[in-house]
Amino acid sequence: MTRRTRDFAAIDFETANQSRNSACAVGLAIVRNGRIADLRSRLIRPPNSHFSNTRVHGLEWEDVRDEPAFGEVWRDISPLLEGSDFFAAHNAPFDRSVLGACCATSGIPNPGREFVCTIQVARRVWDIRPTRLPDVCEYLSIPLTHHEAGSDAEACARIVLAAFEQGWKP
Repeated sequence: MTRRTRDFAAIDFETANQSRNSACAVGLAIVRNGRIADLRSRLIRPPNSHFSNTRVHGLEWEDVRDEPAFGEVWRDISPLLEGSDFFAAHNAPFDRSVLGACCATSGIPNPGREFVCTIQVARRVWDIRPTRLPDVCEYLSIPLTHHEAGSDAEACARIVLAAFEQGWKP
């Protein structure tokens, strides 16, 4: 199979609390042929109303109580992932674990795609430190509304695209 490597999906989750299955927002940036083709951001109703991460992302139970649960959101957005060679995420182990836990809780298959961590990309390609998402975005002049899932996903996509321009390959 030939890898296109220019077709990928950047993903970002915000969680209500420390439980990995508590996603309350997801952002997706779909990249096709080296360009951002689609941006999506959806609120998600987590399995319970316990919110302890409000200080991070500003979301509360009242913001998501009437939103669909993860399984329904994922059914709506997963067709966008067809043709994506990998996921990109900043601190990919976190987003990979949230996706896995939410899929398991919802009883749906994990898409099982490779994750590329934009922290590692930023360190390898530009030797950026610290590598918090705002730091990388500032270095690359990428606009960011940090901890807004759609903005974070778009920023990750732009980091990977900038790395491609430098000759980086996943």
